[in-house]
Amino acid sequence: MNALDAIFTRRSIRKYADIEITDEISKKLVETAMYAPSAKNLQPWHFVVINKPVTLLRLSVAHPYGNMLKTAKLAILVCGDIEIEEMEDYIVQDCSAATQNILLAAHALGLGAVWLGVHPRKQRIKDISEVLQLPQNIIPVSLISIGYPAEEKQKPERVIPERIHFNKW
Repeated sequence: MNALDAIFTRRSIRKYADIEITDEISKKLVETAMYAPSAKNLQPWHFVVINKPVTLLRLSVAHPYGNMLKTAKLAILVCGDIEIEEMEDYIVQDCSAATQNILLAAHALGLGAVWLGVHPRKQRIKDISEVLQLPQNIIPVSLISIGYPAEEKQKPERVIPERIHFNKW
């Protein structure tokens, strides 16, 4: 799948088939995240790869919109390290770029995924940090639920010409 096809056809997938995801694919997804751009190229991220059903279940309870994690075969928590990048705003931008890379790579590999926002919701940060025993210097930014899709979604029309401006407003 070429990059433009991946961008235009990726959708948030919340229903998954009962098919395991290999460690090789999990590793590939994290590797794609590490190729995201980051401020000053500090790469302030860490990734928690979750594939144990009991942990996925605990995360489905910890995240108020994480019900799909009950049937997911994989989740990846994208975190920022404040000891590497002290500006939390840049951590969020850097980790968001890494999250998008994972979403696009998952789609290109035939997987379905959905981005579950964590940061800046304090309760979500606290609950997910407790479930995964994150150290104090680690900020969870996003949680990605992943599995082989058990649903299809069509490409919606998202281009709004009135929101495109050239050279001035």
